[in-house]
Amino acid sequence: MTTLESLLIELIDGQKLTQANLSNLRQKDQVSFRKVTVKPVLVKQELKYQFTYHFEKKTTNENLTPSEAHAKLRDLLQTVFRQAMLHSQAADHQVLISKKEKVTILKQKATKANVELVHDRKKKYLLAEGKPVPFLIELGVMNQEGKVLAKKYDKFRQINRFLEMIDDVVPFLNRERRLNIVDFGCGKSYLTFALYHFLKEEQGFDLNVIGLDLKEDVIRHCNALATSLQYDNLNFLVGDINRYDQLEQVDMVVTLHACDTATDAALEKAVRWGAEVILSVPCCQHELFGQIENETLSPLLKHGILKERFSALATDAVRAQILELVGYRAQILEFIDLEHTPKNLLIRAVKQKSKGDVSKLAEEYRAYCELLQIEPYLESALHDLLAPLLAQRS
Repeated sequence: MTTLESLLIELIDGQKLTQANLSNLRQKDQVSFRKVTVKPVLVKQELKYQFTYHFEKKTTNENLTPSEAHAKLRDLLQTVFRQAMLHSQAADHQVLISKKEKVTILKQKATKANVELVHDRKKKYLLAEGKPVPFLIELGVMNQEGKVLAKKYDKFRQINRFLEMIDDVVPFLNRERRLNIVDFGCGKSYLTFALYHFLKEEQGFDLNVIGLDLKEDVIRHCNALATSLQYDNLNFLVGDINRYDQLEQVDMVVTLHACDTATDAALEKAVRWGAEVILSVPCCQHELFGQIENETLSPLLKHGILKERFSALATDAVRAQILELVGYRAQILEFIDLEHTPKNLLIRAVKQKSKGDVSKLAEEYRAYCELLQIEPYLESALHDLLAPLLAQRS
């Protein structure tokens, strides 16, 4: 005769349990949860049993070893619940406990024979955890064994999110020649190093990557690190976006925290270079804040913080529309906050082989600017390219 203890030994200790559901409280006010479910999970490749406690408006979890799970299930059935359904690969076992503590176990056909151990499943990053990456080690994100340091995990996620966006545009990059890539306002260059490593070491592109920033000490540090890593075609220069003219043609432009119209200056450079790919995380969009006027929108615009946020979104919409007008396919994607700025939108633009009819885009742009009574910097910067397209604008 099967007893509760022998059943727990068979299913828990024998690692045959696929799911358990405990219900029918002995006393309604005895505990604050109403039912408990149990399933096997993998935590760092070790089998655990996840107990989920179902409260009225929330759930909580705890992961227990097989021996701990055995003891916990026994305690819950002896003191809290009068009913349980224990599923295994071979059979279902319904456990019923009477008010006189008589235990009845009914064996039934298996209904949950298969289980997928998915808990603690690692996200598949392009730069995988556990695999040492030289630049991540040098930047203090990983240790020598490839373990991501806890305090740098957000940076690790940010780098991988950035590389996912790079990976999406790889098909648009030319593998037949050396590519010129410029990162305006590169700062400490975590993402510049990531871009170089991914495209050069992982994807096999021939690259010339330039990082540009105004801070001389930062540039010295980045150049020393590039030399240490033997990244021969990654160089950092002290310079201003508006004045940089050392390349006649650039394939990719990256600008991740250029402030206010410095972002527009970088976008203008990218367009005039005919860059195949543009990646931009704008920052501190103040330009349109002082321009936007619309009486109908006064309930929004009269509040400074709302006007500021609206102006930032309005600015990014302008940039995306202008890029589409001059021959790009533009997307605005969610990024991960940079340490330099709380902005988390990224403009990704890919040059199209043919521009096609942009009359509808032009009409939309004209109406948009007239509605908000704005004259964007980027439109002025690209006036020679946009004027023929916006000729109807009054």
